[in-house]
Amino acid sequence: MIQLGFVSAILADQTLEEVVEFASDSGFDCVEVMCWPRGKAERRYAGVTHIDVADLKKADARRIQELFREAGVSISGLGYYPNPLAADAAEARVYTDHLKKVIKAAALLEVPVVNTFIGRDPVKSVDENWPRFLKTWKPLIAYAEAQGVKIGIENCPMSFSRDEWPGGKNLATSPAIWRRMFEDIPSAHFGLNFDPSHFVWQGMDYVKVLREFKDKLFHFHAKDARLDRGRLNEVGLLAYPLQYHTPKLPGLGDVNWSALFSTLTEVYDGPVCIEVEDRAYEGSLENRQAALLQSGGYLSQFLP
Repeated sequence: MIQLGFVSAILADQTLEEVVEFASDSGFDCVEVMCWPRGKAERRYAGVTHIDVADLKKADARRIQELFREAGVSISGLGYYPNPLAADAAEARVYTDHLKKVIKAAALLEVPVVNTFIGRDPVKSVDENWPRFLKTWKPLIAYAEAQGVKIGIENCPMSFSRDEWPGGKNLATSPAIWRRMFEDIPSAHFGLNFDPSHFVWQGMDYVKVLREFKDKLFHFHAKDARLDRGRLNEVGLLAYPLQYHTPKLPGLGDVNWSALFSTLTEVYDGPVCIEVEDRAYEGSLENRQAALLQSGGYLSQFLP
């Protein structure tokens, strides 16, 4: 059975207790909880700390588990989305060190999945990034296996701004790359946190891929995207992607959710978490909560 939830990043100004209360009162099944290190956010939707994993103790984990249990809500996964393959080795090490803390926290909390990015040096090709990928991720996946935690890699290219151009800051953007990743690191703990919206603006089939990678679907983000064909005709595919597409709530973009869920419900049993990055709904906390409720209501029609 699919569990419907949301990503906690959009409720950054609320405490964990308030997020869980909202989820429970609104009828959501689960929440993907953000676990960034405390400090200034490096970009939009980053830097949100609803669980501080830096020094999480067993007693802290028990308190958090009890909070969710009493609310009748589960933690679908812990989320932390940095660039573990950053060109600066010291910067990358900060990210991988914290990612290990998130993995350890997931084990303490008995949360099955940690969601993140592979990372990438955006000025290098996929092949040029590959040695760093293997050097970084083989030990990370081994560490996750030892902790009994799965790693779900989101497929966002992270190529929206000048500092991310041209290759983006995440390798795991396409089926061809996924096959190579999973062949080179063949682990049952290494899989995907799939978001169909990123396939929309790349012109890729987000339904067919679900069957091939059904065994690697550990988590799912429900976000939509609206492609502006008129603008695309003006700037072309080589422009910054945000010049010709806009993240939207489910049902307000170009994803065919009926077709998607027709397949997803046959191949996947796990969390579907709404990710709000629609600026039209960001004016206030009430608007952002309304965005989650609207999205939940829309997606519910496709669930058994």
